[in-house]
Amino acid sequence: MYDYHCTTVKPGRLFGLGVGPGDPELITVKALRRLRESQVIAYYAGPHKHGNALTSVESWLRDDQQRLALIYPVTGRPPPPPFDYEATMRAFYDACAERVAEQLGAGRDVAALCEGDPLFYGSFMYLHDRLAERFETEVVPGVCSVVASASVLQTPLVYRDQTFLVLAGTLPEAELERLLAETQAAAIMKLGSNFEKVRRVLLRLGLAERARYVERATMADEQIRALAEVDPARVPYFSMILVPGERWRGESISDAD
Repeated sequence: MYDYHCTTVKPGRLFGLGVGPGDPELITVKALRRLRESQVIAYYAGPHKHGNALTSVESWLRDDQQRLALIYPVTGRPPPPPFDYEATMRAFYDACAERVAEQLGAGRDVAALCEGDPLFYGSFMYLHDRLAERFETEVVPGVCSVVASASVLQTPLVYRDQTFLVLAGTLPEAELERLLAETQAAAIMKLGSNFEKVRRVLLRLGLAERARYVERATMADEQIRALAEVDPARVPYFSMILVPGERWRGESISDAD
């Protein structure tokens, strides 16, 4: 483990930057300022890929800023046992944290990029867990995929005192059905190969007509489709189903009765 106490150099600062859902213009002014101030830009990416977070901010970067690629060992569906997915990812995040710590210990500020918001299902949280107690850290919130999808779909999510639930499509089918039956509005993330399971649940609960599907919201290849028209075999990771709350039409409680 890198020990920054062994050097007289003042350690750098770690910035967890939410860079938004994909549209380069949806980065906040503060995140852009921290991005431009940092000597090192750390970003996650799949093997042989550029990474969506880096892609969305690349036009804002300077040539003299160092890029630090953190390449996932596994993407998509994990290999079957005996492959230990949890241990593999834990070791990966440990190694990523030490690579970032080396830069911080050398006195360089590091901007760690994260799609959406850093602490809302954000990959930055794994660096934060390992480094925030060792180095000065600042988290800059970003536009998350849920509100970006709602904007693209032009649908209000919740009215007045309605409840709203964020769910992962990876949950077991029975658990998805139980949770969706008990809420008034929802966002269902992490679709991919789980799409058909989620669609079955929505159909059984009578929510399919209200549900809205979008993939790659705010990105150049954004797509909006009716739920019935989605091909389950072609649903990407960056996709979402929103089940907005029932529209409030201004009735008072007494009128509703």
